[in-house]
Amino acid sequence: MSDPAFVPPVNKLPPAVLLMFFAIAGVEAALALGNAGFVGGPQAIGWRLALVREWGFSAVMFDQMLASGTWPLRHVARLVTYPFIHLSFSHSLFAMVLLLALGKMVAERMGSLAFLAVFFVSSIGGALVYTLLLSDEVWLVGAYPGVYGLIGGYSFVLWRSLAAKGGPQAQAFTLITLLMGLQLIWSVFAEIGNTWVAELAGFAWGFALSFVLAPGEWAKLRTRFQQRR
Repeated sequence: MSDPAFVPPVNKLPPAVLLMFFAIAGVEAALALGNAGFVGGPQAIGWRLALVREWGFSAVMFDQMLASGTWPLRHVARLVTYPFIHLSFSHSLFAMVLLLALGKMVAERMGSLAFLAVFFVSSIGGALVYTLLLSDEVWLVGAYPGVYGLIGGYSFVLWRSLAAKGGPQAQAFTLITLLMGLQLIWSVFAEIGNTWVAELAGFAWGFALSFVLAPGEWAKLRTRFQQRR
């Protein structure tokens, strides 16, 4: 009698998603060890604040670069480093959970390169919209604009699928509506700041980018362009 096939309790995750997860988790692990006194000595207690200042995104700093026309690489790099820094472990935990769940869906449907493109373009685009609309002095950190971009990518795939089946396409936006609604409710009890602007912009970037990256979409765009010529 043969043994039944082994079914892993957790579905295999794409390597690119795991890489992003471990990058964020690695930063949090180092901060936790430093805060507990296992590494870094007494100064490790201030590591999180130092990371925010050294690698977080500052709208004020970006405005200064825009006004002066100088773009130091170290400060431009903040556009892609700020998603790996969080204000607390709980701040990072929800981001990592969403990254694993949505990253898996996007990477499996669009591919790993598309997953990375959606995450980073949404992070960069969210930060730029946050700067241009608000110029808020609050530093922008956290993976949320990129994660919301993944929500945009997933919503796009669902939107196309519902359209093909003749279903209600509005259902594709249930997740983003729910999350923004929860933020609105939470704002009644606590100050959440204006970072939701970057997150909503990240969603828009992810959704828009999917018109190019989602399976078959690039061919559709080329066909439409050729028909108009």
